[in-house]
Amino acid sequence: MRTRSGLWLLAALLSSTAVRADVVVGVVVPRTGPVAAIGDQVLNGVNAAVKDVNDHGGLNGEKLVIDVQDDACDPKQAVSVANRFLQNKVRLIVGHVCSGATMTASEIYAENGDVMITPSANVAKLTERGLAGIFRVCGRDDQQGELAARTIAERFPGKKVAILHDNQPFGRGLADSTKANLNRLGIKETLFTAITPGERDYTSVITRLKSAGIDVVYFGGYHQEMGTLVRQAAEQAYKPQWIGTSGIASKEFSAIAHSASDGVLMTFNPDARKRPEAKAVVDRFKAQGIDPEGFTLYGYTAVQVLAAAARDAKSVDPKAIDRTLKSKTFETILGSVGFDRKGDISAPGYVLYSWSNGDFSQSN
Repeated sequence: MRTRSGLWLLAALLSSTAVRADVVVGVVVPRTGPVAAIGDQVLNGVNAAVKDVNDHGGLNGEKLVIDVQDDACDPKQAVSVANRFLQNKVRLIVGHVCSGATMTASEIYAENGDVMITPSANVAKLTERGLAGIFRVCGRDDQQGELAARTIAERFPGKKVAILHDNQPFGRGLADSTKANLNRLGIKETLFTAITPGERDYTSVITRLKSAGIDVVYFGGYHQEMGTLVRQAAEQAYKPQWIGTSGIASKEFSAIAHSASDGVLMTFNPDARKRPEAKAVVDRFKAQGIDPEGFTLYGYTAVQVLAAAARDAKSVDPKAIDRTLKSKTFETILGSVGFDRKGDISAPGYVLYSWSNGDFSQSN
């Protein structure tokens, strides 16, 4: 028989547990599918940031925990994940990763007053819609397209240019932006066309590029397709100047393209690994045998600014965090940053990189 004092003790324990609730942040990355490598980068960064937040007292005294979901970078699966978060009352989200998935899911978050911070979705339309609570810690595709066009105009004047894309929101958006910026500079591309993502053989595409005498090929898309294109072109003794996007910022690109990746140019966010503010975080990653490449530190930053805003607001209410993110600046591993009314970050947009010996470094 349970004593009355025992019941009081049980009630006290239950009451204590109920008062101290963890803060749950939903994290959405591709764990499966062709872009899973980039999802791994983001998740590595998120996990490291969560540990650092909790090691420094959590969020307003509460432990930060994450609910990790896989959307495979698919818009339909992204909607399912967003609705699952809605049902489970998860109102703070880091993700999604791919532009198409982010666009569809963000509408659900905005409609329900949640906060979403993407580490990597750069489609300009994401923040141009004026949706509340939608942020990104990366740059925009119109900024990336401007840099790509300027690079082509300045480094390869008079050369025949082809613009390829994978006909997905991320890749098509970058291709359209690059084309528009090139055209404004008075340069007309020789070829603008889509490829079919996931193909194993792009011989017909390469033959078309060769026949047209293309000197410079810009590709809007991800590392699997571009790696295959670059390798198969080299196997046919065709070596144009290839220019890729942030979608190839993974060593898997070089693993696919092999030595043909040497000399490939790429537009990507500034390398956070080089910032003095990030040194301690980078050193901890390296001590674990992890190179925080690509979007790793952008995943870290997404959690970092979310936690900082919650602390400044002294609340985990999404509306309070939204207001704080748009009204204050935060010290991060990217430096001192803030967000405009659209939700775009004030950090520099994109710089040019060159691939060599299986890795990329900033190009002169």
